[in-house]
Order: sequence, then C-alpha cells, then structure tokens
Amino acid sequence: MTVRILRKAAVCLGVGLLALFVLGPLLWLFPHAFAGTWRYPGLLPQEWTLRWWRAVADNPDLVAAVRWSFVFAPVATLLSAVVCLPAAYAFSRFDFPGRRFFLVALFSVNAFPKIGLYVAMASLFYTLNLMTTFWGVVIVQLLGTVVFMTWLPAAAFSSVPRSLEEAARDAGAGPLTVFWRVTLPIARPGILVAVILSFLAAFDEAQGTLLVGAPVYLTMPTAMFSMVTNYPEGVAAVFSLLLSVPSVVLLFGVRRHIMGGHLAEGFQLR
Repeated sequence: MTVRILRKAAVCLGVGLLALFVLGPLLWLFPHAFAGTWRYPGLLPQEWTLRWWRAVADNPDLVAAVRWSFVFAPVATLLSAVVCLPAAYAFSRFDFPGRRFFLVALFSVNAFPKIGLYVAMASLFYTLNLMTTFWGVVIVQLLGTVVFMTWLPAAAFSSVPRSLEEAARDAGAGPLTVFWRVTLPIARPGILVAVILSFLAAFDEAQGTLLVGAPVYLTMPTAMFSMVTNYPEGVAAVFSLLLSVPSVVLLFGVRRHIMGGHLAEGFQLR
C-alpha cells in the first residue's frame, strides 16, 4: 500500500514538473504582457494594462512580422508536403540503391550548426538572386521541415499492412484506389503529426530567415532579436505570447497522435 502511494506521488511530481517545464515560460510571460505597474516584492502586478498589446498592434513593422510568419510557414509546409510525401512513400515501399544513405543524409541538415549551412546557402542565393526574396525565405524554412516530412510519413506508410492492400487489389481496386481508400487513411495520423511539426519548424525558424530575408522580410522569430533590446519588456512579452500561441494550440490539437506513439515510431524507420 505504501509503495503504491509513493509511486503515485512520484508520478504526480513528475507530471507537475513536466507541466511546469512546458507551461512555466508562458505563465511567466502572461503577467508581464499585462503589467502596468509591478513593484517588488509583489508576486503580481499592482496595475494591469493593455498598453503593450496596443503598442504591438499600432507598430506596422511588428504587424508585418506577424503577417509574414503566417504566410511563410503554411507555404513552406505545403511545398514540403508536395516534395517530401512522395519521397516518403518511395522510401517506405521501394528498395533502391542508396536508400539508407539518403534516409540518414536527411538528418545531416539538423546534425550540424545550421548557421554554417545558411552562410553557404547565402552565397548560392546571391548567385541565383534569391536573397531578400519571398521564395528564398520559403526555401530556407523548407529545409527545416524535410526530416519531419520524410521520416514520419515514411514510417506511417510502412505501418500499413500489405495484406490489406493486397486484399483490396484482389477485390478489383486499382493502385490509386488502394492508396486513397486503404493506405492513406491508415497513414494519416503520422502524416498529420509530420505536417504539424513541419509547420512549427518553419514558423519558429529564425537564423536562416534573418540571413536571407532581412530587411525586407522579417517574421516574428526574427523580430524578436530586436524586440529584446529595442522595445520595453511588456512589448517583448506580448510578442512572445503571440509567437507561442500557434505552437501550444497545434501541439494540443495533435496530442492524441503524439501520445499514441506516432512520433516515436516515425524515427524508428529502418
């Protein structure tokens, strides 16, 4: 009985620490975003205000950064899906020379400091006239999505039982019908997780976007660099909350699939 109580207490403590680790920064930012007057040793502000929110809404540069963040991330995610999902299906269903090499090579984008890769890309982008262009920023953000959009869907396609597809073909279904009616519905949770993580990766990308897009295209993460030094603390807190909202909403939206093991299974592709 005592062991069971201690075990439950340990689980509750672990969950509490995890929740504090995940939500702690947001709980810290929230009062700063609404604090008018906050003097020591008060635990909460003595005066609440919307002044910092109005400062963000009235600043055209910050509004443009919010708008560009919600433009670039969906475009980069969509292009990543168009390019990587067919590749993921090929990695899953076909055994071709160099398959394992290409799978491992996809990690190389994330295995080394990205700033070196971005500097090399910048020299290429100067040659191709892609610096400070819309599509230059999209390409930079797309690079961070490749691993998620390839490995997770490839594992999802591999999890579809071949016997179901063969049964559908024996019943007279064509290859395209088998894919849409059998393969895709079963692989959908893994693909959904890949899309969400790819969107978040593109949405939070800062170094490459700043290098390639500045000063024409500034997104929310790149604007945070100047926000910390050039704006009051309350404005930075508001912008940080706005930057965190999509991540929190999307992760809660797909928590069932993540907790269901699709994320872990996605990186166990052989």
